[in-house]
Amino acid sequence: MIGNVGSEPQVKEFQSGKKMARFRMATDDVKKVNGKFIKHTEWHNVTAWGKIADLTEENIQVGTEVLITGRVINNSYKDKQGKTRKISEILAESLIYRNIKSAASKTDESDNKQRA
Repeated sequence: MIGNVGSEPQVKEFQSGKKMARFRMATDDVKKVNGKFIKHTEWHNVTAWGKIADLTEENIQVGTEVLITGRVINNSYKDKQGKTRKISEILAESLIYRNIKSAASKTDESDNKQRA
C-alpha cells in the first residue's frame, strides 16, 4: 500500500524491550463516475513491531508518504456497552518512507529511505 500518514505514531515499549508502533494511513483511489473522476480516501490502521517500530518512531510523522507491505489482520472486541466491534489493521512487514517536507526543500532524492 502507498499512502500518507494521518496520525502521529503511538509507540509503546513493553517490559521485554520489544516496541510496537501504531498509526493511521490514508490511501486514495480514483474512479470515473458519470464521466467525472472522483477521489475516494480509505483509512487504514497500521501496526509495526521491532525494527520497523523503531524506524517509525524515529522517522514517521503526519504527512509522511509511506509504502507498506504486510498482511491484513481482522480482530473483534466487545465495547463498553457489550457490543461486538470489528477492526482491521495492516501488520507492517516492511516500510519505505519519504518525508515530503524535506524532499520538497531539496533537489535530489536523498531523503528517500528504505528499511525492512
